[in-house]
Amino acid sequence: MPRVFVALLLGEQVRKNVAAQITRLRTLSKAVTWVTPGNLHLTLSFLGDQTDEQVRDIVPALEEAAEGVSGFPMGLRGLGAFPGLEHPRTIWVGVPDSGGEVRYLQSRVAEALERRGILFETRAWKPHVTIGRIPPQRRWRRDGMAEVRSGLIRAGATVFGNSQISSIELMRSDLFASGARYTPIASVPLSPP
Repeated sequence: MPRVFVALLLGEQVRKNVAAQITRLRTLSKAVTWVTPGNLHLTLSFLGDQTDEQVRDIVPALEEAAEGVSGFPMGLRGLGAFPGLEHPRTIWVGVPDSGGEVRYLQSRVAEALERRGILFETRAWKPHVTIGRIPPQRRWRRDGMAEVRSGLIRAGATVFGNSQISSIELMRSDLFASGARYTPIASVPLSPP
């Protein structure tokens, strides 16, 4: 069964800007597993393991969610960590979403999935792009974490640019020892802005 998620993909220049920041932070700690540039995205909904039949049912839900929604620019700015900088598990780039477009689209996706009985992760959603994770087996290793915190604070106001969002992506996630590989399954266009 494929593991799937619904995402917004970053534009090429924004991805390069974020990748450059990851390169700067990478030298600070071996405890962090950094996301490869090709995997950078904003997750709208994580659906987990789905049968092929369930995957086919997801696309009409995304088409319903996208109906009447215009494309929009999505800005990326700042760095932070969940649950916080003191004991980070996930390192992220912020998505300010001052116009509310990202939250609106995410809520439409969640509602459309729910109407069709498609199960998805329901924890509180905060728009962000994950750039690094500290796996549980490495959390006790705090080597370099003070440097990572300082690096995140120093780059906390970094502006990475805007990506023009014109579609919703259904993605497959395959896990390997070398890391995750994401493969597009379907792309659902938004209306022209």
